[in-house]
Amino acid sequence: MSFDRRTLLATGAAAGAFSLFGRGPAFAASAPGPKVPAALIAAAKKEGQINVITLPRDWANWGVTMDRFQELYGVKLDDANPDGSSAEELQAIRSLKSQKRAPDVVDVGPAFAVSGTKEKLFAPYKVLTWNEIPADTKHADGFYYGDYYGVTSFAANRSIVKNMPQTWADLMKPEYKGMVALNGNPLSAGAAIGAVFAAALANGGSYDNVLPGVEFFAKLAAAGNFSPSKAGAASLVAGQTPITIDWDYLSLGYKQANASKVQIDVVVPKEAKPFGNYYCQAISAYAPHPNTAKLWMEYVYSDEGQLAFLGGFAHPIRFEALVAAGKVPQAVMDTLPPAESYKGIKFASLEQADKAKAVIADAWPRLVKV
Repeated sequence: MSFDRRTLLATGAAAGAFSLFGRGPAFAASAPGPKVPAALIAAAKKEGQINVITLPRDWANWGVTMDRFQELYGVKLDDANPDGSSAEELQAIRSLKSQKRAPDVVDVGPAFAVSGTKEKLFAPYKVLTWNEIPADTKHADGFYYGDYYGVTSFAANRSIVKNMPQTWADLMKPEYKGMVALNGNPLSAGAAIGAVFAAALANGGSYDNVLPGVEFFAKLAAAGNFSPSKAGAASLVAGQTPITIDWDYLSLGYKQANASKVQIDVVVPKEAKPFGNYYCQAISAYAPHPNTAKLWMEYVYSDEGQLAFLGGFAHPIRFEALVAAGKVPQAVMDTLPPAESYKGIKFASLEQADKAKAVIADAWPRLVKV
């Protein structure tokens, strides 16, 4: 499933305001970096630069990651078009491929990762931590692989919501009359599509059958609990949409950014395995700095690079392996929903996502009456 990054992960809540990981240091800023081949570091330093693209500094802790990479390896980093889209990233590879300012690496949605591979825009490379990257988020030959993800969550303004909903079934309770809202319309918005997918998984559906998710929202609307208002930080804090269903990194960002104004609680609903969405890193086949691109990948997928995503409330793709190895600092874990909430996460395939969109486009206008 692929959505424009500005609707998917634009939190801006934590990056730059704290230590390397946004909340509580796990590595001091002066600590040595992860172990990578010395020859690769030397080759990267000789090239002296890396060109990344569409990485907003205030999103998923990318600003901290980019600064740390430059500090560790003494190379210059240029971040082009920070607020762009995945489509623009691939176009930059095409149009700038013979120039020194062409992107070395990209960060794109899965659909663009697949199309870029088919178009032979990427070069294969497998990082040292390859085996800890889930198989359903990577190309078998290393042309792309997921780097971070988020899952569907509930966020509630506790000044209005006296009892925090824990499950999808809870949302049907009369006490939540008119309170439950989505971040956008599932006919077009990524977070809302994710909510329908997650509701389907909890109500007898599957990755191949999202109709039960639409039917759940139809029942929620018939009960008077579903609000058609678009939910976001402002409406959540103001109490206009006291319960929002959104990506966890957005919900957690809202919680932190507004801690002085209102108590916001965040949970990942418990009936089913979490539904999530992810982004992918890939090296351009025309990278002007190919060794620095490989070093960048090694850093992003190292323990340090992966843990840094948690500073922006995005989960690193190696999260389960890091938790199992006891590598996520307790100070960071304490700010997140329990690790068990993310256990066993699976992601929809491109075919399943396309099928779901078609089902939602047909069934939502017919069944959900608000």
